[in-house]
Amino acid sequence: MVTRHFFDKELDDLHLDLIKMGSLVEESIENTILALKKQDVELARKIFKNDDVIDDMESKIERNCFNLIARQSPLAKDLRTISTALKIITDMERIADHSADIAEITIRMANEKYIKPLIDIPKMAELAKIMVNKSIDAYIRQDVELAQKVCDSDDEVDDLFHKIILELTNIMKNDPQTIEQATNFMFIAKYLERMADHATNISEWVVYNVTGEHEHLTRHMDHRDDRIHNPFIIDEDSEK
Repeated sequence: MVTRHFFDKELDDLHLDLIKMGSLVEESIENTILALKKQDVELARKIFKNDDVIDDMESKIERNCFNLIARQSPLAKDLRTISTALKIITDMERIADHSADIAEITIRMANEKYIKPLIDIPKMAELAKIMVNKSIDAYIRQDVELAQKVCDSDDEVDDLFHKIILELTNIMKNDPQTIEQATNFMFIAKYLERMADHATNISEWVVYNVTGEHEHLTRHMDHRDDRIHNPFIIDEDSEK
């Protein structure tokens, strides 16, 4: 009984660390878009520093998960909970990486007049931030229904992404001088779309944690096939 009490306490600490990491990731998304909108180079640079903090948190949580497995030898549901946490922190770390990617582009475009008002890109970022928040909440509450709602939100992000790409493509066709900046905005939109995908991944792992079954809950296109039609697919295997 005493051993179980300490194990439950360590699981609670793990959940708290996940919440803290999730909050940092949400803040990173928010600051990324704020820096982009205001062309704020200093804030963009701050995002790089925060990315290091998030990386450190990922390493800390990972160590704690492995220590729990080694010392407590958890079985069944407990083991799934720890394994799910390991998957979740990987997705959160990649979301933070994409914030840093956008910050890098922001710095590159800091002295340029934007070719269009930023309307749908901030909408995508806000949706992605909300999805991250709800996916972590679903993990803490073990809420399959909330996890499904997060996955359903991914369609709205995808719709905005395709709308942005179409609009930018038309701008480039009408004015070839906009190609470089429009391409940068396309990459920003793609990074935001990938953030939403990672939030969806987190929710799918929540469902796995509760049910023991891992299923794809959205109508994701196969990125390998999508690459043929869309040159702005982010290959994450080559990011690391």
